[in-house]
Amino acid sequence: MTHPAAAPGIGGVIRRGRQAMDLAGNSWLARLWHHTSLVQRMAFVALVPTLITAALLVTLLTQRQLDTLHQMARGNANAIATQTASVCVQPLRTMRLRELLRIADSIGELPHVTRVQIRTADGQILADHRAADDGHDVTSVVREVVDTAQATPQVLGSVLVNVSLRDAVAAQRATLRHALIALLLSLLVAGVIGWQAARWISAPLRRLAGAVRQLGRDDQPASVPVTDHTEIGELQRGFNHAAAALFESRRSLRERIEEATRELEHKNAALEAASETRSRFLAAAAHDLRQPLYALTLFSAALALDEHDPQRLDRIAHIQECVHSLDHLFGELLDLSRLEAGAVQVEIGEFPLNQVFAEVSRTFSMVAEQRGLVLRFHPARDWVRSDRTMLTRMLNNLVSNALRFTHRGGALIGARRCGDDRLRIEVWDTGSGIAAEHLPHVFDEFYRIDDHSDAGLADGSQSGLGLGLATVQRLAQLLDTVVEVDSRPGRGSMFHFELPLARAQTLPPSTPVEEQPAGDLAGRRVLVLDDDPAILSGIRFLLRSWGCDVAVAEDHQQAQEAIENWPAPVDIVICDLHLRSGERGTDLFAELDRLYQRDGEARFARLLVTGETRAERLREVLADKLTVLYKPVSPQRLHNAMLAALAARDGA
Repeated sequence: MTHPAAAPGIGGVIRRGRQAMDLAGNSWLARLWHHTSLVQRMAFVALVPTLITAALLVTLLTQRQLDTLHQMARGNANAIATQTASVCVQPLRTMRLRELLRIADSIGELPHVTRVQIRTADGQILADHRAADDGHDVTSVVREVVDTAQATPQVLGSVLVNVSLRDAVAAQRATLRHALIALLLSLLVAGVIGWQAARWISAPLRRLAGAVRQLGRDDQPASVPVTDHTEIGELQRGFNHAAAALFESRRSLRERIEEATRELEHKNAALEAASETRSRFLAAAAHDLRQPLYALTLFSAALALDEHDPQRLDRIAHIQECVHSLDHLFGELLDLSRLEAGAVQVEIGEFPLNQVFAEVSRTFSMVAEQRGLVLRFHPARDWVRSDRTMLTRMLNNLVSNALRFTHRGGALIGARRCGDDRLRIEVWDTGSGIAAEHLPHVFDEFYRIDDHSDAGLADGSQSGLGLGLATVQRLAQLLDTVVEVDSRPGRGSMFHFELPLARAQTLPPSTPVEEQPAGDLAGRRVLVLDDDPAILSGIRFLLRSWGCDVAVAEDHQQAQEAIENWPAPVDIVICDLHLRSGERGTDLFAELDRLYQRDGEARFARLLVTGETRAERLREVLADKLTVLYKPVSPQRLHNAMLAALAARDGA
């Protein structure tokens, strides 16, 4: 049983199928029509009715003429047959065959007659005259021969007459040929007239199209001449009005854009000036303020060496804590300045992640222990592809941030795979967390959470400038990664980012931690150059406490005198980047190299110390591939750097 709704559904399907077939059948006509010009369309419209009308007229006239010719031929055949039947009555009555043959031959000689046949009543052929062209295109007429002289009319026989239609057909063909010629001439005339009319009509439209294409190209408004008073003239006037309004609108918009551009350029110039001013401030702060801080670091370390009074040692420890806090602040300034200056060069390599973890652990293990916190690193067996120095700096800042805002618990650093070729590094802490309204801004420069519950640690280092996380984000951009943060107030935070894996190598999780350069500086001849007498005094006291033979100088002349007074070559030269009278530490290294090469002495180790932040200066220093220490340099860091430089020299 068919569902009542089935019929309409099937009917709709059938109708849609028919419509689809109609569209498919007419699609080529639509495509042809859409690809023709207006002139061609108008010519087509003019020619098609003419062609149809002419064809109908030619067909009608030809058919009527053909019918007339056929009627005339048949009438002629009837007349001839009637005449033949009348003259054959007597010969058939008496059966005079010779006379019948003569009659047939004489009738057959008439024009258009192709055959004359005389038969008896029972069908016997008595005479048969046939022309050579008797065949197709003939009309046949049969007449009975009736003897009317008797009381009862008697049929004596019949007469067959064939009349040729050849002349009629020839006349028909001639007529058709003339009609076709007339048709072609009429089509030609109609085509020429239609084409010219189409050109007259399309010419203003073509000018309109050209004017439309010119809209917006020239500084002058586009317009077309008004050629007539018809609808086309109205269209032309409407276009000219719209084009003028559009030109005026564009001119006004261009003026506003130019004004906005000038304003934007002014604002950009102001922003660049402000950025340059800030950069100069950062450079001055990082360089000029680090000079006395460096001297304070050296003197505090020297005081602690010879001091045994617990109270004084405690005061010195507080001084060193303050120096460490200032060092951290200046470090943030220096890092940001170097990043903005573009002086940080990315050097991608493959290395085990455990080595970076070990380095960060050495840096912050004692800090965490002093604050009563736990700092753990989950062993990682994978190698990563990145810049080791930048990665280390990122983790240093993240771990420092984690310890700064954590009072209880500690921090955990680990890594886990995410996919086949990526490694996700995570830094967890159990601090107070970050409120949701602060999360979008934690990586902004100079952004600080003033109401942070952990603000006010004993060493004061947590206050910061709000540059640590900003530096992390800048370094992440250079490493083509993104640092993200998840945090819950009161429970802690987790910072994470991804790095590409180095597939070729792996290390077991038990890889031993790299040791600090081992060795003793006792007896080493050290030449120190700096234009600050306070720094020279402090570092001389510190190095002598390590057992070094120390000479200090403020310029290359004093350095040369110190070397000449030494009985043996210098082991290591520690030089500031900027000396008195515009002298540069790198130039002094080159001069000392020439001096020692002349005397045939061995190459000395070298350390460059600077608080410079200007981009061009830092790029030059990096290009020289020297070991650079940024002021203020802690005693432990200076000690390790000296040992490493000596080891590198001895191993070369």
